[in-house]
Amino acid sequence: MSGSEKTEKKPAKKPAKKKTGASGRPVGRPRRLDPDVMVATARRIVEEEGVAALSMRRVAKELGSTPMALYHYVQDKDELLMLTLSGTAAAFPRPELPEDPRERIVAVAAHMHDIIGRIPWVLDVLALGELTDRNALWMVEEIVDCALACGLSPARSVRAYRTIWSYVYGDLVFRRAAARRAENPSRREFFPEMITEEDAAELPRLTGVKDRWREYAADYETVEELDAIVDGLIRRGTRGAGA
Repeated sequence: MSGSEKTEKKPAKKPAKKKTGASGRPVGRPRRLDPDVMVATARRIVEEEGVAALSMRRVAKELGSTPMALYHYVQDKDELLMLTLSGTAAAFPRPELPEDPRERIVAVAAHMHDIIGRIPWVLDVLALGELTDRNALWMVEEIVDCALACGLSPARSVRAYRTIWSYVYGDLVFRRAAARRAENPSRREFFPEMITEEDAAELPRLTGVKDRWREYAADYETVEELDAIVDGLIRRGTRGAGA
């Protein structure tokens, strides 16, 4: 070619356009998840909407990821729920506990009742089974250790803890249900209002106290009831030898 000939320039290639999905986000490998953000998102969903609203798909959607990406960090929804519990108990300072083992059981149980009462969404998570916050296990340890110190066998000590936990959990569930009914009154008659004079023959005691039932039930101190429960458990457990 002579020097006077112009070199034909090839048009520059345009950069490949990234594929995007319906949401406008780039399609391809999902972005790396932050485990802390994942757990915080799951906890927020449970706190605001309840356990039933939580799913791997829901969390993934809020994080702009995919459900499969979550499985790199947790095995299933139960493990994710357990992680939402992590740290809840540690957020509350441990109380000063008395030296006497019987009184110590009551104090620990009352503390357990108090902290769960402040974070009621935990009740829904605990209702699923053996899920728990590892930071809360010191309370279980204290109750079993003190029960042993009070003379209960290992078997009765474990059963004593189970009885105490059943009371704590059941009382908090009942209180929450009562609060919900108070916030959203219904025309339907619930107990004890459903009892009428027509029930006197079949339910004489309930008919006699129904008008003052709520007054009597309101005069209810959790610590006093726990004290009575613990007293009964120790009396029964030390009455005879063995489990």
